[in-house]
Amino acid sequence: MKKLILVLLLSFAGLSMNAQDKAVKKSKNKEVIIKASGNCEMCEKRIEKAAFSVRGVKSAEWHVDCQDIHVIIDENKCSKEDVAKAIAAVGHDTDLIKASDDVYEDMHSCCQYERL
Repeated sequence: MKKLILVLLLSFAGLSMNAQDKAVKKSKNKEVIIKASGNCEMCEKRIEKAAFSVRGVKSAEWHVDCQDIHVIIDENKCSKEDVAKAIAAVGHDTDLIKASDDVYEDMHSCCQYERL
């Protein structure tokens, strides 16, 4: 009887640990959308290049009409905030992080969008 109870307890403990491991796993192909300000094709290339510079970004496509970038990331390697930081570092404001004034002013005149 003691052996049966011990086996049942160990089985239950093993199952509960397995369930916890699955809850912690992050997505390898999560799509995130980040608002990113810009005006032209040069902005598109700059924003997408900045996104791809982040380790874990698998796909990045910026839409001028919506002013957003659709990114597929591996959450084990990067986060939405990491991508937003990279985009802001090249002069484009995002909904999460604003670009520094110095970097923004160094951009080509056609790329200087209306800042809020």
